[in-house]
Amino acid sequence: MKKPLMLRLLLALAFTFWLSACSDDDKAVTPTPTTFVVVHGAWQAPFAWQFVKKQLEDQGQKVVLVELPGHGADQTDPNTLTLNKYRDKVVAAINPLPGNVVLVGHSLAGMVISVVAEQIPNRIDKMVYIGAFLPANGQSLLDLANTDSTSQLSANIIPPIAPPTLGIPTPNLAGLFLQDGSAAVQQLLVTNYRPEPTLPFLDPAVLTAANFGKVNKYYIHTLQDHVVGYNLQRRMVRAAGVSHTYQLNSSHCPFLAIPDQVTSTLMTIAK
Repeated sequence: MKKPLMLRLLLALAFTFWLSACSDDDKAVTPTPTTFVVVHGAWQAPFAWQFVKKQLEDQGQKVVLVELPGHGADQTDPNTLTLNKYRDKVVAAINPLPGNVVLVGHSLAGMVISVVAEQIPNRIDKMVYIGAFLPANGQSLLDLANTDSTSQLSANIIPPIAPPTLGIPTPNLAGLFLQDGSAAVQQLLVTNYRPEPTLPFLDPAVLTAANFGKVNKYYIHTLQDHVVGYNLQRRMVRAAGVSHTYQLNSSHCPFLAIPDQVTSTLMTIAK
């Protein structure tokens, strides 16, 4: 074989190997999307997470927003609701999903994701509390709230006319939940307001070290929170032994006030 032909063949073979190697490298660095399962807090519904959802999905992630019974469009009788019914709704949302998830809970949903972790710890890669109640075994939301000396929530509660729900005067919603939000997102909060089912506030979380205790936990502090005070947040984090913490200089609802910072923090946690 003539040398020029041999050289061309060798060059072609080398180029083919180079293309194959590049293709393999591209496959190796393509990130696998994270599946975030997000549970909203009290007096809210999935609408509150719409901006963070879009931002995460724009970055190629998967997001499932869970609507708790008795919230949003769901008309479940509040007399029938319990913390475990909330748990079961979240577990049912996770079960059909492929792989493990990053489970995110805000406010009341800190109670919910805790009992979900007790039920299905092996399906949760990481658990993220954001301005959320973080119970120990046997504690209810009311137990924790009663230790919060800086919260403005109790002063804004309307005494229940119908015992299974609690209300907040709509003119007070923005100042309580979202004092740093734009007029548009404050109005979104008001427009979607519904009284909150009361009974799940009273249910103690049943948690064990073998299940709940083994899930990786992260806490995002909300420093200007009028609902779950920063001092209570820190006490709950210390009691639970959570070492991964982040801070947002925000109200109780940073996903409405500063969604880009919430998205960035969640992406950092997911890595």
